[in-house]
Amino acid sequence: MRTLSNKQAGLTMVELMVALAIGSFLMIGAIQIYSQSRQAFVVNESIARVQETAQFAMDTIEADLRMASNWGRNSRPLAVEGRSIAGTPNPNALPEPNGCGDGWALNVAMTVEGVNNGYTLPCAPGRVAFPVAAQANSDSFTVRRATVVPAPLEAGRLQIQTTRIQGRLFADGIVPAGFSPVDSTTHNLLVNSYYVAADSELIPGVPTLRRKSLSMVAGAPGIVDQEIAPGVENLQIQLGIDVDEDNTVDRYVNPGVLGEAIYDPSAAEFIPGARVMTARVWLLVRGITQEIGIQQVRGFQPGDINLGVPNDTFRRIQVSKTILLRNART
Repeated sequence: MRTLSNKQAGLTMVELMVALAIGSFLMIGAIQIYSQSRQAFVVNESIARVQETAQFAMDTIEADLRMASNWGRNSRPLAVEGRSIAGTPNPNALPEPNGCGDGWALNVAMTVEGVNNGYTLPCAPGRVAFPVAAQANSDSFTVRRATVVPAPLEAGRLQIQTTRIQGRLFADGIVPAGFSPVDSTTHNLLVNSYYVAADSELIPGVPTLRRKSLSMVAGAPGIVDQEIAPGVENLQIQLGIDVDEDNTVDRYVNPGVLGEAIYDPSAAEFIPGARVMTARVWLLVRGITQEIGIQQVRGFQPGDINLGVPNDTFRRIQVSKTILLRNART
């Protein structure tokens, strides 16, 4: 009689060790792929955030600069009555907020003006509830224009009434004498001063692009300070000017001192009658937080300033754009 054996076949110790080794290698490979993919995602996300900040800040500045010297039906600032003139910053005693200096709102002859590598407005950077320091070695500039779309008459607001050949500033909500509602339009006066603050109100410890804007405060013209884009570390601007009145840019100058004549600091001279035709804008934008493994190996030189190589681990990009002032030609 034959007896059947119930032996159970299985893996030998060698086979088991080989299988475990192969499985371990596969798991290690999968973990490495996941880790690399995760790291690539984080890097791409960081790059995208910095690029988005730069794009938003540049779009905001461009929209304002492009329409500089738009006064509604004409683009002739010297034809605007009631504007600031030499020695008389407010000839018609309009309710101009003078916190940022006499003529800050009414000096419409200077449609674009600024300060090279500094902030010199008498109004302190930031808000009263959030005072900040202006970022060192960063330009600041002011844009003056009117709203593109006609606005309703509003008592207490600084407005401008324009025809094809003339304009007048007023604030009483009544169409000025000599202007007919049929052949003239009413527009709100817009004034924006851009600068970089060393600290952000939204994200503490981060530099940010801010601007002081003409606005209505408690029923009268006032100045509000707005945070635009945290992460902007430096702003530079150069103005393309037409000296010989041929409607082409003859040279680029840094923003200089105030006045109806353009001042070229590099040549230490005034350029009477020069018109600003274009503006070159540079922005240096950094990430919100530091990143492990980031090492800046190149320096940054926006405009006329050399910022050198940053000694930290923040991600940065530098962007620039030349903006045509649509209303520069007369």
